Amino acid sequence: MASGYGDIFRARYAARLLIGTLVGRLPSATAPIAIVLLVRAEGGSYSLAGGLAAVYGLTHAVGQPLLGRLVDLRGQPGVQVPAALLSALGASVLAFAGTDSLAVAYAAVAVAGLFTPPLEGGLRALWPDVLPHDGQVHRAYAMDAVAQEVMFTVGPLLVTLCVSVWSPAVALLVINGLGVLGALSVVTTKPSRAWRSAPREAHWLGALRSGGLLTLLGAFLFIGAALGSIAVAGASYAEGRGGDVVYGGLMAALGLGALIGGLGYGAREWAGAPEPRLRALVALLALCYVPLALVPGVVGMTLLSALAGVFLAPALACAFVVVDRHAPRGTVTEAFSWLVTTFSVGAAGGTALAGPVVEWGGTRSAFTVPAVAGLAALTVLVVARAALVVPLRTGVVAGSSENDRNGTVEPGFSTGHQA
Repeated sequence: MASGYGDIFRARYAARLLIGTLVGRLPSATAPIAIVLLVRAEGGSYSLAGGLAAVYGLTHAVGQPLLGRLVDLRGQPGVQVPAALLSALGASVLAFAGTDSLAVAYAAVAVAGLFTPPLEGGLRALWPDVLPHDGQVHRAYAMDAVAQEVMFTVGPLLVTLCVSVWSPAVALLVINGLGVLGALSVVTTKPSRAWRSAPREAHWLGALRSGGLLTLLGAFLFIGAALGSIAVAGASYAEGRGGDVVYGGLMAALGLGALIGGLGYGAREWAGAPEPRLRALVALLALCYVPLALVPGVVGMTLLSALAGVFLAPALACAFVVVDRHAPRGTVTEAFSWLVTTFSVGAAGGTALAGPVVEWGGTRSAFTVPAVAGLAALTVLVVARAALVVPLRTGVVAGSSENDRNGTVEPGFSTGHQA
């Protein structure tokens, strides 16, 4: 596996594209944390913090597939750069204006979310042009899921460091400045400038005409809700137990757990169709959310947060392959952007729900939300499993070989072990 990852990094532009995308996604990865800390620093309620985070998530959800479709139609640089600048502008307005004017705060958050560049979907669309073999492309999906957990580990720590040294407002400015630099690093590469989507069938639903993709999105809507609720519940837990340092530690532990799980998942060779494996991974993910409601001491809670993240990266890596297998031709960036969107909508709902739950029932009640959301995600995959049995056929699936479409072998992994 180390050799396989090495082959990917030796490919020209691969490391720059991956690192640039991760840095460019820092704003969206840390926005809920930064917003919560900014609102609480100015004396705002958890309901206000959850409301602003929810608006960011909802507008982010609207913007990703729209911008993703524009990328499929017009290419990457002309969409990604203006979007990154506008998103940073919205975050800067929030940082300078604060929450004194709720109208300005909500508008700034809405702009920041709506124009978040679809770098994640863009990277996965670029892998087939950067890597010569289908196996490497699908291994890159697994590596992508692992690598982004570094961002989810480092991102919260970077935010809390900026807050400790300066303020939540400065943290917003720093994170969004780095986001613009990351986007520029990606779109100035030759693969990004040259990339064009495959021909697509004109259809107003775009990627959403795939039943398998719709099923996957429904499940990951609830996984996003689980993660969003943990962000607010964790802030409530940290108050009186160490404040921002403990909160940042819990969020970093969640990302570290996902990083460890992703490395373990990538170390094994998988055979068979990924759809049944995805159901098993989501079941384990939901199970690991349950102990959070125990709310033990800081050390115990940090360990439980790490456990809650263990199956996140494996579920994501598997989901990326499922998206690739079910996305209609010519909609690859849009399809991956819809996956980001469902996360954003779910996270927005989770943060909006967890705020009132904290004020009504306390921290323990808030930590029951991710367990319920995880169970709902599993239910979607089980009830609608027929939609994921066989991917769409020739001429419809984006970037997959005939074997992939028939579900015989997951590309990039040996047939030596059963899923």
